[in-house]
Amino acid sequence: MKQNTPEISNDMSQLAEDARALMTATADVAGEQVGEARKRLAAALESGKEIYGRVREKAVEGAKAADVAVHAHPYQAVAIGVGLGALLGYLISRRCSCRHD
Repeated sequence: MKQNTPEISNDMSQLAEDARALMTATADVAGEQVGEARKRLAAALESGKEIYGRVREKAVEGAKAADVAVHAHPYQAVAIGVGLGALLGYLISRRCSCRHD
């Protein structure tokens, strides 16, 4: 279920293109409800772009901060990784063994 960042970016771009195509296709359709739907879709597209940009910016900042922290304290980072891995492995094995009883 895990997707790579380029795949998610491509999915978002495709969704935006499809929405723009829908707006273009309904441009000549008259009606108050269609006009309102087009306005809401345009607003949602703009909002989605802004949110996507902020999330991407935060993710890049977080990755850079993690990179700096790991380079500043490599042994502590390895120890934390090993400790969390051991804890997660213990919890998973315990959960699996409880199901067999």
